[in-house]
Amino acid sequence: MHRHHSLVLVLSLFVTVICSKTTSLSLATSPLASPSVANDTDGKSDKKVPKKPPIVYTIAGSDSGGGAGIQADLHAIHAMGCHGCSAITCLTAQNSKGVTGVHAPPPEFLKQQLKTLLDDLPPRAIKIGMLGTSELAKVVGDFLKQLFSQRKEKVWIVLDPVMISTSGSKLLDEDAIDAMIEHIFPYADVVTPNKFEAEALLGRSLTTPAEVEEGARELLKLQCRSVLIKGGHTLLESSTTSSATSSRTITAEDVQSTLDFAQDYLLSSDPPVADGNQRLCDASQGVWLRTPRWDTDNTHGTGCTLSSAIASALALGEESRHSAEEPVGAFSSMDIADACCLAKAYVSAGIQKGVQLGSGPGPVAQTGFPSSYENFPSIVRNELQSRTMDDEHFVSITKYGGMDDTTTPQLGRILPIVDTVEWVQRLSQTAGVTDIQLRIKDLSDKETISDRVTTCQQFCQENGVRLWINDHWEVAIQAGCFGVHVGQEDLWQCVNAGGLEKMKAKGVALGISTHSYGELAAALGVKPSYISMGPVFATSSKKVAFDPQGLETVSQWRKLIPPSIPFVTIGGINNVAAARLNKIAGSDCIAVITAVTQSGDPAASVAELNSAMTDNDERDG
Repeated sequence: MHRHHSLVLVLSLFVTVICSKTTSLSLATSPLASPSVANDTDGKSDKKVPKKPPIVYTIAGSDSGGGAGIQADLHAIHAMGCHGCSAITCLTAQNSKGVTGVHAPPPEFLKQQLKTLLDDLPPRAIKIGMLGTSELAKVVGDFLKQLFSQRKEKVWIVLDPVMISTSGSKLLDEDAIDAMIEHIFPYADVVTPNKFEAEALLGRSLTTPAEVEEGARELLKLQCRSVLIKGGHTLLESSTTSSATSSRTITAEDVQSTLDFAQDYLLSSDPPVADGNQRLCDASQGVWLRTPRWDTDNTHGTGCTLSSAIASALALGEESRHSAEEPVGAFSSMDIADACCLAKAYVSAGIQKGVQLGSGPGPVAQTGFPSSYENFPSIVRNELQSRTMDDEHFVSITKYGGMDDTTTPQLGRILPIVDTVEWVQRLSQTAGVTDIQLRIKDLSDKETISDRVTTCQQFCQENGVRLWINDHWEVAIQAGCFGVHVGQEDLWQCVNAGGLEKMKAKGVALGISTHSYGELAAALGVKPSYISMGPVFATSSKKVAFDPQGLETVSQWRKLIPPSIPFVTIGGINNVAAARLNKIAGSDCIAVITAVTQSGDPAASVAELNSAMTDNDERDG
């Protein structure tokens, strides 16, 4: 950690004590952090045991040009923080202009590769790519059958059904396709066909978003767990391998969104989530993942890279759940939708940065773990929405000190969360408090809730303080409150009740909680006034289903959220030192409960917390 010389001595001592006693306050709590630390300043070595990265297999072909196949797979696996092992199904002679030859090794040698790996290096996830022949597909299927009969822990399987090249050329014969469906699909957690491959599997063209959704439902009938139909090709592009054309009339609205954005459709066969627990990012209901469409031809290896990144993200999640170390919430909760969001961000960044190396299209660049808001996807509710269509954001606010424009509201440095009229009245009269969130959990009667919200709004209005209401958006609209804060489950219910449109119409601001990558993508699709994340540290103030996130996740979240959207952190931020560490990591505002409500002097605590959140020293990178 860099030293911040302008911090007062007392605060420095606080940070030192907290960090030494509470490992969750360390910026190295993420599984992505540096695996080892050494201290040789006095001739002695104090080394921590390096963290073992999860192992990911790639079972695929070799690209002699280095842009796709196992070469791209291994780059992506390493960049995502995993260790890659490879079993080669075929050798290709190719360069950036095309493939000039393919050689498949004997099936027995593929068996030997897989057995040798499994004897010593058991995987957390496996990516399967080009299979070459029906015999090799059967070998892989038999290996998966054996693996699943022996392994007690989950091994994730991601299948990239390499059948049609990006240019539309057929790479797999019918016998091999049938063998892949019969022997590998039943074990696949995610199958990732591009548009041409999906059309070949279905035997018809996909020319509208509705047809893509219908096609995904049909592909699930082939016994895979989930399918991600990639949107790298626009719906105007066609492949000569499609055996039937669409019977529907294609409209400009159908096509325009796919020209503006790269949109993938994810659908899972997992059972629907129970009522009250649904989220916009649940793959069982089908979700559209959207990123910018970069104008470039340098896209060689995108499919290989995407599937490897998905497998790696799932491996990171599985490793976090089984690690002896404290799990990190965004990783221990990793599911298929989260992994697809991360992988899409990784590939989008690679397309953006790709360069031409030979005379043909260049390969997608292999960058690093996703860290760019430009390329992190949003989960959109309207897949037909194009850039030219009306796309209103919620009320725009900025972080404290973020703009000179006095007409744009500035979110406070701290956001106290309280549950009573008395606390709202007290804090609304406290210097330094500009925003208050009212969280009502002890009432169920709508009229009583409305009375409390109305009374609190009156106090806040009298004192020039903005009141945010947790969950009860209808009451907040009626009382004229500034904003509403919702969790992911309440967001789903609000969307289905038409609440977003009603809040926008009344000029009500919206804040959204996030805990996972899929939830972050869903929040970005709504375009809220602010986004929050937590719990940063362990907390007892609220029961949460997610492990503590740690400060590394705070830092990463800030990079994945556009700078124009304030970022709020919450959970276990109980003192000035914890507040300062959140600020250093990238938080614009901290939501606090006990740091204020259990303080002997709430006004003094507010002043101290505000001070910790406004120091302008260099942040710890």
